[in-house]
This record gives sequence, structure tokens and C-alpha cells, in this order.
Amino acid sequence: QVQLVESGGGLVQAGGSLRLSCAASGRTFSSNAMGWFRQAPGKEREFVAALNWNGGNTYYADSVKGRFTISRDNAKNTVYLQMNSLKPEDTAVYYCAAANRKWLIIMIPTGYDYWGQGTQVTVSS
Repeated sequence: QVQLVESGGGLVQAGGSLRLSCAASGRTFSSNAMGWFRQAPGKEREFVAALNWNGGNTYYADSVKGRFTISRDNAKNTVYLQMNSLKPEDTAVYYCAAANRKWLIIMIPTGYDYWGQGTQVTVSS
């Protein structure tokens, strides 16, 4: 069992930066592939970024490539999402997710086994 708690969301002006953190509890974190998703009002949850168990492989949605960076610290049971050059269209609730798979990069919500409660990111123009 893995429990996930996101933090670091908030209100930022366009062009600004935020770093989201996702703290995980549970013995299997270092064996979990991890991902970040987001959901804006009235829209479906969409993939943002993902990485495998050691962070050696990462993948990003085209909409955030070059602006966002996903990383993890297995010693701290934490995964991060560094978000730079934020745009108003990045406004959403951001969720982290964990999968009971070690090597895969997973880009669909149904591929994940555990979810956090989400953290709001609002980018003003």
C-alpha cells in the first residue's frame, strides 16, 4: 500500500515557477513508477509527466516539454515536478500517482494503482 500527499501548489503569475512535491509512505516507493497528471475544470484528467523507479527514464506531455521537469529522491520517498515558464493554461489540480511497476513509463490514469488528493495550481495572466 502506498499513500501519496502532494504539496507546493498555489497562485503564480504567468512566467513564474512552482515546485510540486509528492511524499509517499509505504515500503515499495523505490519500486514504483510515478507520474503527474492534472485536471482542469470541465476537462478530463490528462498526463503531464512520468518516470520509472530510478528516474533513469522520463517522459513528458508535449504541452509541458521543455518547461517541466519530473524527478525523484528515493531516499526521501518523494517525487517532484518543477514547473517553469508557467502559462494560464497550466491552471489545474495536479495529482501524483504511483504504479506497482518498476520499469515502465505509464501515461494513462488506469495504469496507476495509487493517487494523491491533488494540489491546486493557478496561473494568472
